[in-house]
Amino acid sequence: RQCTASEFNPKAQARRKKVEMLFVHLKRILGLGRLRLRGPCGVQDEFTLAATVQNLRKMAKLKPMIPAKG
Repeated sequence: RQCTASEFNPKAQARRKKVEMLFVHLKRILGLGRLRLRGPCGVQDEFTLAATVQNLRKMAKLKPMIPAKG
């Protein structure tokens, strides 16, 4: 109870929610509920690719589309 009453708790909860939502997105939207590759290297490669896809999608939303001339 003492920890939840501290002034730091709302900030920690917001950061935790942000990270958890990224994992939910990986599992539900990108279909990473179960890894396909085996072994530590395969798992790391697959997770790295999924995180890269997630970051590219985030970057695409940040940059506005410029109409092509011609």
